[in-house]
Amino acid sequence: MIWFLPDNISVKNCRRLALIVTALVLILTVLIAIQFEPDLTTQQFSEYYSWIDPLGLTYHIGVDGLSLPLLILNALLTCIAIYSTNPELKRPRLYYSLLLLLNVAVMGAFLAQDLLLFFLFYEIELIPLYLLIAIWGGEKRGYAATKFLIYTAVSGILILASFLGLVWLSGSTSFAVADLNTSTLNITTQIILLMGIVLGFGIKIPLVPLHTWLPDAHVEASTPISILLAGVLLKLGTYGLLKFGMNLLPAAWSYIAPWLASWAVITVLYGASCAIPQTDMKKIVAYSSVGHMGYILLGAAAATPLSILGTVMQMISHGLISPLLFLLVGVVYKKAGSRDLKVIRGLLNPERGLPVIGSLMVLGVMASAGIPGMVGFISEFIVFRASFDVFPVQTLLCMIGTGLTAVYFLILMNRAFFGRLSDQVINLPRVYWSDRAPAIILAILIVLFGIQPSWLARWTEATTNIMVSNQNAKASIVLQQHHAIIQENN
Repeated sequence: MIWFLPDNISVKNCRRLALIVTALVLILTVLIAIQFEPDLTTQQFSEYYSWIDPLGLTYHIGVDGLSLPLLILNALLTCIAIYSTNPELKRPRLYYSLLLLLNVAVMGAFLAQDLLLFFLFYEIELIPLYLLIAIWGGEKRGYAATKFLIYTAVSGILILASFLGLVWLSGSTSFAVADLNTSTLNITTQIILLMGIVLGFGIKIPLVPLHTWLPDAHVEASTPISILLAGVLLKLGTYGLLKFGMNLLPAAWSYIAPWLASWAVITVLYGASCAIPQTDMKKIVAYSSVGHMGYILLGAAAATPLSILGTVMQMISHGLISPLLFLLVGVVYKKAGSRDLKVIRGLLNPERGLPVIGSLMVLGVMASAGIPGMVGFISEFIVFRASFDVFPVQTLLCMIGTGLTAVYFLILMNRAFFGRLSDQVINLPRVYWSDRAPAIILAILIVLFGIQPSWLARWTEATTNIMVSNQNAKASIVLQQHHAIIQENN
């Protein structure tokens, strides 16, 4: 609708219309959450239509406890991204159309209950994000956007190949998730297919060494796009791992789980180590985002009811904290004209600095470092507590990452916000409440869910419990069959 508006429409009216649309989507999503019954483990609000019968493709969407928090997060962050967009933006019709298309693609991927339908939404998301970086990004936007395009294209190829293998080799006549019976596959085939899924979604998460596209994309993307990239788009990878990796190939998942936990350790420690020497504030937050995604992989590898619950909570926690940090860095860059820690300092100056922005940044880095009373602490604590019984060494190594998080964020705060105000940024423009409002909303949610995490966990707990229960039952069947074949051969 926005794309077909007249050419002479003002930027303000275009932005206002986009904001109204996303606000309505957020309201509808919240209404779904109010009507959602957490104790039911089946898909709710389902829609099913036969689409392309010869291919076995159906339009089947639904909501469960795994997808509902991510749907709300997507709607909220899209609202914040549009609200935070530069009011003097060029080519507003194209920009807001792409942003809303991105919202549709992510929403559809979280709702899809058909493998091919998920893949279609997953690929649709690639187009608007590439253009949003390539057109409205920084000086090296072409390089960053192309790198993102190549990595994500490879990710899509791996995922599609694995999905086709799941359907064809299992003898299924459709791509519907509910119709797949992967227990007929031998363990070797399952492991091969799972490796394709893990690598495909590992690029999206991203896991080290498949992560190199992310820091470049964050640095060159505008603040609203960084908010969506960190807050929602990376969660497509972790959601895919749980929904299509652990859930569909449980026996293979139990085989490679120790390797996944070790991969999580590498991701956590490498991300933190790369963040420490950076001088660009946005790059520090970008590498922090890489490291924190490792905690999600650790909880998923443990595959206990508590660890999967912690994994989902960590996804939401990261989806609130990381956008807050990117939003605040964007305000600092807008007002101070730099993100370089060698240039800016003393921004907490109460008279001529950015005291409110600095205070919110203190809250954000404390939440990211896992300080009690905030959602970052409880989500990481649950992941560590549940994973320690399964992978004690890997969990202890990942806990070191929380200490390193405090180190690089302390360096950021000390250099940028404390001390005497830098001469280069002595005359800072006024920060209006319109600049602060989105950050304040995220900060409130971070504290609220940190104090009362049960409000977040209640949506997901029943779904994650049944996921792990089914996973254990299916894995047991496949492993028994595998051992019986070995004994028969002997």
